[in-house]
Parts: sequence; structure tokens; C-alpha cells
Amino acid sequence: MELRVLEYFLAVAREQNITAAAESLHISQPALSTQLKHMEDELGKQLLIRGVKGSRKVILTEEGMILRKRAEEILSLVKRTENEITQSDETIAGNVFIGTGETEIVRLFAIVAKKLQIKYPDIQYHISSGNAEHVLEYLDKGLIDFGLLFTEIDPQKYEAIPVSIKDTWGVLMRKDSPLAEKETICPEDLWDKPLIVSQQKGDNAYLGRWLQRKESELHIVATYNLLFNASLLVDEGLGYALCYDKLINTQGSNLCFRPLSPQLEAPGFIVWKKYQVFSKAANIFLQYLQKTLETEM
Repeated sequence: MELRVLEYFLAVAREQNITAAAESLHISQPALSTQLKHMEDELGKQLLIRGVKGSRKVILTEEGMILRKRAEEILSLVKRTENEITQSDETIAGNVFIGTGETEIVRLFAIVAKKLQIKYPDIQYHISSGNAEHVLEYLDKGLIDFGLLFTEIDPQKYEAIPVSIKDTWGVLMRKDSPLAEKETICPEDLWDKPLIVSQQKGDNAYLGRWLQRKESELHIVATYNLLFNASLLVDEGLGYALCYDKLINTQGSNLCFRPLSPQLEAPGFIVWKKYQVFSKAANIFLQYLQKTLETEM
């Protein structure tokens, strides 16, 4: 399967129309249709459903959606590799790719990037947000250089350095909630309350030990991947969100944050694949990151 044909396929997926895709690619519509048919024959699967509801619109089959995701990853990795190889030996430029969840520790990356910006202004930074599964998947596929994780790390597969900054767990709630009168929240305060919890499996196990209850014994009304969305549910009175501190600015809002008691902190680790061959930009970023952690944190 040629990279050029993958680009053709993505253009059709984007435009949802073979004629429009052909125009954007500056090739003829029959030539594009032929290439797509050859791809389907090669894979032995139908990738596109043509003529949806009598129109010229095309939609992806289930196999087509899988191919679109993989094609985007493949072409992104190819472009990244080309950029790294074609850079001159003297210039340190390029991209640094980081995967992380929502956490105040992201500020550490900003501190390091700001230091590097003075000496290496041509380095760009790309932050991919997601849970631990997302970060590990992107690490394994080579789509990111570094991941920030709060789960146990497999030392056979990854290198890791601990981050001295720790996130503090607490509860995001409305200011008119009964628990808002308390300075800290203890486990029994939440046993009968409607809870909004993270979708990340590691978080739930971690919090379950603190709560001294199994998930089935709690009143979980919703789960979240992005805390901003959870904050909207809290604001509407749906429940109490268990989350890290400092991620939602509660000033001037109906919300407030209360830390847990006993205190619950989440230690973070900056992780990369063992035997990883970094680009010059990623390598210098790691050097500055390690130096910052040793001297300032």
C-alpha cells in the first residue's frame, strides 16, 4: 500500500465526496476512483459506501474508519521522520511531542519550553491530552516522545523519572452544597453523595482505597474524561466531582474546591520508551527537563 494512496483515501474521507477530493488532490475523478478500488481489492474489504441516499456523498465503512485512523498515524509519523532527517547538523529545531492528562504538572513543560525558547526558538511543542491508555498507546506507536503518567510504569518497556510536583486530590462542588461548609472532605462525607469520577481505571482504584468502598457501593452518577465537562455537570447540581486541584478556576463562579482528608496526592512520572532514539529537539528538551527537575523542583 503506497503512502500516496493513503493520502488519497484521507482526502476522500475528509471531503466525503470523490469529485471534491479529486479536485483538492489535482487529479481526475476516474483516476482517484481507480486507486480507491485497487486499495479495496488489495485489502479485500469495502472501505467506502458510495452514492449514499442517491447523492454523491460517500461514507466510511467500519473497516474504512479503522484505516482512516491508522493512515493518519502513519502519515504523521512519516512527516515527523522526514523533518527530523532533513534538518541540518548545526540547527536544533523541530518538534517535541508530549502526551498527558489534565494536570498542573503540565506547567513544568511550559517552564522548560520557555527556557529553551530563548536559545532554540525553532522548536515547537505539541501537547496531546488523554488518559493513561491514550498516552501509552501513543508512546508505543512512536507518535509522542514523552508521556506524563500517574500509574505504575513497566520498567522493561519504559524509562521514567519522577516529578517532585504532586497533584492534590479533592472535590469540586457548588458553593451552596452542604459539604462546601467543610475545609476538608473525609471518606464518609462522600459515601452517600452523587459522585462524578474519572474514567481512568488507575484513578478509580486509587480513590477506591481512599474512600474505603468498592465502586459498586458508591453512588456514581457520571464519569468524565475532561474535567471542564465535569465542572459543567457539577455547576448544574448533578453531583460532586473527584479531581485534582488547580485545574478549574473557581473564582467568580458557583464552584469551590475542597481537598481530601487524609490528604491524597498523585505522584507523576515523565516516561519514554526504552532505547528511544530522540530527535535533536526532543533530546535537548529532555536534558533541560532533567536539569530543571534537579535544580528547581
